[in-house]
Amino acid sequence: MPVDLHSHSTASDGSETPARVVAMAAEAGLSALALTDHDTLSGIGEARQAADQLGVELIAGVELSLDWTAHYPAGGRPGGMHLIVLFVDDSHGPIQDRLEGLRVGRSARNRLILERLADLGVDISIEEVVAKAGAGTVGRPHIAAALVDRGYAPDIGSAFQLYLGNQGPAYVGRRRLTANDALDLARRSGGVSVLAHPYTLGLEHDRQLENLLAQLAERGLDGVETHHSGIEPDRRKTLRRMASRVGLSPSGGSDYHGTYKPGIEVGVGVGDLAVPDHFLEELRERAGR
Repeated sequence: MPVDLHSHSTASDGSETPARVVAMAAEAGLSALALTDHDTLSGIGEARQAADQLGVELIAGVELSLDWTAHYPAGGRPGGMHLIVLFVDDSHGPIQDRLEGLRVGRSARNRLILERLADLGVDISIEEVVAKAGAGTVGRPHIAAALVDRGYAPDIGSAFQLYLGNQGPAYVGRRRLTANDALDLARRSGGVSVLAHPYTLGLEHDRQLENLLAQLAERGLDGVETHHSGIEPDRRKTLRRMASRVGLSPSGGSDYHGTYKPGIEVGVGVGDLAVPDHFLEELRERAGR
């Protein structure tokens, strides 16, 4: 049976509750789902309860945005690096204890973004943004949703293009874990680390990517997302061969966010995604579970 090892809920920047994401996994016929919200494990309890009721195996996870300055390849044009850590308990531990600091950093960043928007004549209050997030961690997608509601942008994608994207006039960076620190935290927390959607790294050549994967593998990276909604089928095969050569396990997931990323569904991505359960078993072996 297929699995989905990358999904998001209202605990961070998804539009559906953790329980509903699990229900969609069951409806899609998945045997297992990893809930991997950004910088938080707060949705795991609700998701686990739903998974127990529906007969879906829940993998507790988290997604981290990293500073990978130390790993820039010569001549590269680096983009964003994201790390998924799977098999982490939603209790105390090295990585769990660092998540609170990351969430505080997000909160400060959100206020700076709103200040920049105000300077641009865009009037959005923090209360509107928090209402969009509900009980979850507030992030740029919630600010984007508020911009759409106020008529400053026609849709979420346009809000990022016009204001919030990396090149947008209201973009604000934030402090991130280094890749080395994150890999160390994952290992000391008993988790398995997976490089998410490697195409967002912005590397122009496969040799650059493979060299980077080899470096990260030496520092403790366990796997790489070879199957993802943003990766074409032929590219998935290339990434699997690359992973094999550098000793990494393949992983994959839809990266479901609900209405914040339209057209992507749990388990099937944009309709052609099928992550085999042996990916999960290989990662489980690395975790010693």
